[in-house]
Amino acid sequence: MLTTPSGFSPHLACAEPGEEEEAPQEGPGPGACLADGPPITSASLDTLIHNLVPTADYYPEVMRKFGPKILQLLTEWTETFPSDFRDEKMAGHLKDIIHRIAPCDEAYWKTLNQVLQKLSQRLALMSQGEESILKVSLNASSISDKLVAFKTKPPHIQKDMLSICNDPYTLAQQLTHVELEHLRHIGPEEFVQAFAQKDPLDGTQPCFSDQKKKTSNLEAYVRWFNRLCYLVATEICMPAKKKQRAQVIEFFIDVARECFNIGNFNSLMAIISGMNMSPVSRLKKTWGKVKTAKFFILEHQMDPTGNFYNYRTALRGAAHRSRTANSNRERIVIPFFSLLIKDIYFLNEGCANRLPNGHVNFEKFVELARQVREFMTWKRVECPFEEDRAILHYLHTAPIFSEDGLYLASYESESPENQVEKDRWKALRSNVLGKT
Repeated sequence: MLTTPSGFSPHLACAEPGEEEEAPQEGPGPGACLADGPPITSASLDTLIHNLVPTADYYPEVMRKFGPKILQLLTEWTETFPSDFRDEKMAGHLKDIIHRIAPCDEAYWKTLNQVLQKLSQRLALMSQGEESILKVSLNASSISDKLVAFKTKPPHIQKDMLSICNDPYTLAQQLTHVELEHLRHIGPEEFVQAFAQKDPLDGTQPCFSDQKKKTSNLEAYVRWFNRLCYLVATEICMPAKKKQRAQVIEFFIDVARECFNIGNFNSLMAIISGMNMSPVSRLKKTWGKVKTAKFFILEHQMDPTGNFYNYRTALRGAAHRSRTANSNRERIVIPFFSLLIKDIYFLNEGCANRLPNGHVNFEKFVELARQVREFMTWKRVECPFEEDRAILHYLHTAPIFSEDGLYLASYESESPENQVEKDRWKALRSNVLGKT
């Protein structure tokens, strides 16, 4: 935890402009003073360091010019990348800078004190959020695949989605809550650390070579997407009757449509992916009872053809609505996260960090910054929908089948159609149920 720096006072005696000051023992030598003497046209590195770096008893006048810029840099850094200062070494560097520039100006001292306090609050909130997400992940469970044979759940979990929520719009709202909660904890530094590599033209070590990459929030969000896929597939494969399965499919189609209207493209894609999983898509008799026109429209919107051209068009529309919105409801933009990660990855890998002449490829880094900055704008939106704790609890903790469990449930619902499926069904019943 960062604390307010101690051991210095904003009223520390320092020479004001025009005052005579006794030359410090360790200070710069005669004729090297930047503050009062003539401009220096050349000097050794040691001389420049002596003139520019504050010490306990020397405060260069030039700092009064650069001080506001340093304050701005530290403020933006701690606000945008607070996770950087979880590292003790980085926190130590920050305190050292504060000890050097704060003592001679009360305004600096007050501002930097506020910077540290706000940083401590942000780090505490981030820790609480990560602990909450971890707790939810640990509480999520899986149905024993042996229960597939009975097409039921044990008494303490005899619930399904439709018994918890039968209104597609309400479920879409709660899914948006989950998405925005995950996004809230993902900082821009996680994108940087996910793709950080050593520059072959740079002789120094990469920034993150001496510490484990901190991408836990990003990884947790990917796990949530996969969980939602499997939850949708489990809810469809679980009912014993064909009519009930068709009802569940139609319900999730309506939920997906509401997610599209809200601007929640990540949940939309997870639902479509769940319904396109092989154990679900092979249920031809079930799908025969489903009104699929709306589903095909949604599939078309998320079609990967043309590098997801239709989705990208819809995303641009949602982004434009967000920029001109008058309410948080219209500001919601939750991108298909896996594609966003893919875009950033290929931009980072496909474009060189340096130009052929050795200069930094600023165009690449400007585009990377634009994409991450746009994401940061979207994630700050406050969810306008009221929480339903029962639905949220079910989304996070409802048991789900494994892939083998889904296939077994699918075969138990609609018998295998070919020899390959028959062989797999037999193997699953033997492995999972101990039957032949």
